[in-house]
Amino acid sequence: MWARRFRLTCAKLLAAACLFSVQARSQQQISNRDRGRAQEMLRVVADVVRRFYYDPKFHGVDWDAKVAEINQKIEKANSFNMALSEIGALLDSLNDSHTFFLPPQHLNRYDYGWQYQMIGEQCFLIRVHPGSDAQAKGLTPGDEILAIDGYRPTRDNVWRMKYAYSVLRPQLGFRLLLQDPHGKRRQVDVAAAIHEEKKGNSIGPDIGDAVRQLQNQHHLMRARYEELSDQLIAVQFPAFMFSASEVDSIIDKARKYPALIVDLRDNSGGSAETLKYLLGGVFDKEVKIADRVGRKETKPEVAKPRHHQYSGKLVVLVDSSSASAAELFARVVQIEKRGTVVGDRTSGSVMEAEHYHEQLVRDSVIYYGASVTEWDLIMTDGKSLEHTGVTPDTIVLPTAQELAAGSDPVLARAAEILGVKLSAEQAGKLFPYEWPPD
Repeated sequence: MWARRFRLTCAKLLAAACLFSVQARSQQQISNRDRGRAQEMLRVVADVVRRFYYDPKFHGVDWDAKVAEINQKIEKANSFNMALSEIGALLDSLNDSHTFFLPPQHLNRYDYGWQYQMIGEQCFLIRVHPGSDAQAKGLTPGDEILAIDGYRPTRDNVWRMKYAYSVLRPQLGFRLLLQDPHGKRRQVDVAAAIHEEKKGNSIGPDIGDAVRQLQNQHHLMRARYEELSDQLIAVQFPAFMFSASEVDSIIDKARKYPALIVDLRDNSGGSAETLKYLLGGVFDKEVKIADRVGRKETKPEVAKPRHHQYSGKLVVLVDSSSASAAELFARVVQIEKRGTVVGDRTSGSVMEAEHYHEQLVRDSVIYYGASVTEWDLIMTDGKSLEHTGVTPDTIVLPTAQELAAGSDPVLARAAEILGVKLSAEQAGKLFPYEWPPD
């Protein structure tokens, strides 16, 4: 999430949810106590939005009437998860990528064993975890997903699917309608692997496990480098979560090469400060990122040049999972004509939000919260990227066959633009995906 301090974006909601913990709740019949808890969370979250949301008119939504409607739905909910889902639906009614409910964490972790992504206007399996039920059932990268439990994934709803299935209502399994790269359709039922988290106390999971998860996440979010020739280096940024000194170190390494590829695919954003450091590392002048338009005022956001900038040729890679700060970086590079953007249209999830952490204390402590947009971001071309995204200068979409083969035509095309010959097959081996440890 693009915010004043480090925040995770909705594209990484599963990781964000790990920051909140509570005693597990299943789909059993809801108790009066839990119904009351859900209604209290609704009251608090609705009030936070009412006080801090950047648009006091809530995009035309009658907020008080909507809150009352959701309260009635919670009265009729038959499980705690469904009651929490109603709170999620309330915030979703604003149709804002950065305003969403952060529910209590489930103590059981659900590992589905497969990952999917929009490529152009189609949804494809992009990874399958070795040893998972998905692999056993024959799922492979390159399979097009035509339906998940009867719902067709689209660019408009795929993030809602991931939010619902990973955060609000984890599922024991899914029924998928797939089409393989040869055009053959099949229906497959895929089970999730369920990992029971250790209990530390009444507050939630074992603190040791939580620390290990954060350490693992830090490792997975590190920048990775690949020298493609003595003229070109590629740097992969999984997220914008680096300090000024870390960004300076990355730029210093890149300055040894005449050309640089910044890979922001599957980068869901992060820190506003990291965004400014990185822009300052590739521009020799002050650049305006956007105007921050809030409830009462408008403020410009600018990036100032760092001490030693990278002045070589630049290509930025993006895809449909590039969000927030990653989109801002790519669009500033486009607007300022600093380099070339290659890949797929980005997610269009560009607002500035604050996370509000809340707790409900009764017989136990329940942690929950909400992300609330406090600023809209208007680029120097007078437009917002929200719901629009960045359209690359050069659009390159991997085919089903290339996904199945593990090829990377996007990185290969970027290298070609910068004068380096690299096959899609070779490119696909350079940044192997790292699965989080079980």
